[in-house]
Amino acid sequence: MDTKKTDILVIGTGIAGLSFALRAADFADVVMATKKEQSASNTNFAQGGIASVLAPADSFDQHVEDTVTAGAGLCRPDVVREIVHEGPQAVRDLMEWGVAFSRGQSGSLHEFDLSLEGGHSTPRVVHAGDFTGREIEAALLSRAVAHPRIEILEHHVATRLLCAKDPVTHQTRCVGADVLSRRDKRQRRIIARAVLLATGGAGCVYQHTTNPSIATGDGLALAYHAGARIANLEFMQFHPTKLYRPGIPPFLISETVRGEGGILRNGEGLAFMKAYHPQADLAPRDVVARAIDEEMKKSGASHVYLDTTHIDRSRLLTRFPNIHARLMEHGIEMSRDLIPVVPAAHYLCGGVLCDLDGRSSISGLFVSGEVACTGMHGANRLASNSLLEAVVISRRAARFMRSDLPEHVSEWPPEPAAKTDSARPSAVLVSHIRRDVTQIMWDYVGIVRSDRRLDWARRNLDRLRADAAMLIEGGDLDYDLVELDNILTNATLMVVCARRRRESRGLHHSVDCPEAPVGSQGEDTVITKTESYVAA
Repeated sequence: MDTKKTDILVIGTGIAGLSFALRAADFADVVMATKKEQSASNTNFAQGGIASVLAPADSFDQHVEDTVTAGAGLCRPDVVREIVHEGPQAVRDLMEWGVAFSRGQSGSLHEFDLSLEGGHSTPRVVHAGDFTGREIEAALLSRAVAHPRIEILEHHVATRLLCAKDPVTHQTRCVGADVLSRRDKRQRRIIARAVLLATGGAGCVYQHTTNPSIATGDGLALAYHAGARIANLEFMQFHPTKLYRPGIPPFLISETVRGEGGILRNGEGLAFMKAYHPQADLAPRDVVARAIDEEMKKSGASHVYLDTTHIDRSRLLTRFPNIHARLMEHGIEMSRDLIPVVPAAHYLCGGVLCDLDGRSSISGLFVSGEVACTGMHGANRLASNSLLEAVVISRRAARFMRSDLPEHVSEWPPEPAAKTDSARPSAVLVSHIRRDVTQIMWDYVGIVRSDRRLDWARRNLDRLRADAAMLIEGGDLDYDLVELDNILTNATLMVVCARRRRESRGLHHSVDCPEAPVGSQGEDTVITKTESYVAA
């Protein structure tokens, strides 16, 4: 096994990993290991933008209040306040790195063209057309590639975190990771003074998702198996409006479309959201997703519709050029035709527990972005707060590491010789097990849950884990098998968290549990490997 030493290892290259690396490279050598090539990340799929207080009529207090309200009693107010107050600086940082945000029209009261999204009390989402994520990632990636102290290893999946006892403090410390190349099948060991997980979310645990195919929750599984504290995995946010076109890659219709006046209608053409929430189509995402789910169940329909035909066509073309073009590819003209939509797994509000500096419960292991659970999102993420959180936490993590890195890179004992008689696992079996997992999660751990469904899901996930274990024990370490194992781990942990929460709160809605009183404070669902929820 090849061994590489560096100051800091970053796993993942979305906005969290890239913004961190650009800062950390000012004082350290950085190696970035990423599964993707170019555009395959949740950052790149982000159409909305970054929520920040930039308008004269807006205020930090109002942004905090909107965030806490959406979070349904699980946000950490101190974390929310800090991140919200650092929002304008986060936007300025991105602009300095070359991100070109959409500007306000001549004569407007503020510099940016700010969008209104569900759950926000005023327009505060700065964006770059309807492809904000793509613009951000392109700008940051070009800078990272050109930086002499940043090395990027593409097509590499991390297979385990390396943790050792610190000789001074006697505490367990993360000192690197093993990674596997998809191209040449070789394993590599990267030893570092600190590790940042920025691996994104776990949407591919579900059959229907807006996430790219690499979003298999790798960082969550790595941290769990290393012994880190994990929290609130029951809170998967389902985006209300994924384009319903079976057989095509996932494509979401941004929440800003409803912010511009889009109206949800059922199969009979009736606008139904006023019956579910006073804010109607601008209600928080969890409310909208449950409303769509109920409308579909009542009618037996496979989808509902988003109506934008009453919005001026020139405004649609100006504001949503990417969405318009993609819809036209499928024969939908959004100024004339109704858009078929369905909810889909979109954003995981739980993750690896950390503080405002991204520090996990394991010394030397930092997290940022969707893999992290900072307390910002609570039980339901407010739209466009995720990119904001990622930039702020990554900046703070880099600032902390500047003064806290160990003086030397740790050593790691050599591994025993690898097996020579192993074989590649069956790709068909791996694919079938993965399909079964995602189907179970969609059918039984979806938008509306019950104790019986969750118990059934757990039993069947345990059976699938046993099947996968035979493949793992009987074959070579394989990229697809690593992803499958991570999906199974995360699916099981999601079920465990959901079963433990004995209330319906935010994104977790169970027919067997009462609704948490409005304004009540909840408690985190915290789990660790020592509790043996998932077989080793």
